[in-house]
Amino acid sequence: MKMRLHATSTSPFVRKVLVVAHETGLMSSVELMATNPHVDERLRSDNPLCKIPTLILDDGDVLFDSPVICEYLDSLHSQQKLFPRSGKARWHALRMQALGDGILEATLARRMEIMRAKNEQSPEWTERWINAASAGMDWLDARMHLLDGPVTIGHVSIGCALGYFQVRFPDDHWAVKRANLGRWFEEFSQRPSMRASSYDELSKLPPDQIKSGGPIAKS
Repeated sequence: MKMRLHATSTSPFVRKVLVVAHETGLMSSVELMATNPHVDERLRSDNPLCKIPTLILDDGDVLFDSPVICEYLDSLHSQQKLFPRSGKARWHALRMQALGDGILEATLARRMEIMRAKNEQSPEWTERWINAASAGMDWLDARMHLLDGPVTIGHVSIGCALGYFQVRFPDDHWAVKRANLGRWFEEFSQRPSMRASSYDELSKLPPDQIKSGGPIAKS
């Protein structure tokens, strides 16, 4: 089985998929295709939204976006599932995934807003995105028991969101303000799947570069 993943070296949602691929032992079955969704129209033939990540299966079928791709990968192995199959555990994992993805989406929106020309930026919208990400992190920091237990897609989503925030907005010092969550993130970041998909390349990019077509290291 061989799958192809439209990816960039800077997308946190691509990183989320790669973490799952490593966690499930499927990374060797995923071929990364360097794709810049801002300029590469070949992506639109696979995904009409022209967004990454987009996964092409070995039978030619296509899946998008990260929650769908991650759950598909999780269905292909027999180890501990990142998506619990039923009951309260499943809804908890999905809620935590939604929270992580929400923090990440707010961080991306803030990033995109400040990339606009100064006279086109909206302070109101920037504040909204800051407040959304901050409130999400505060909520977690006060409820660390929600991150207890086996690793799920919720942990992966939150870990990727915090990692992206840390690289894009280092001056916010989020982990200093939220020591409990900061300690959890530091420990979670040592997982082999997180280390293999780190944002090292993203942190080296010029401030005005949003996407890169270069692939992310697989090991």
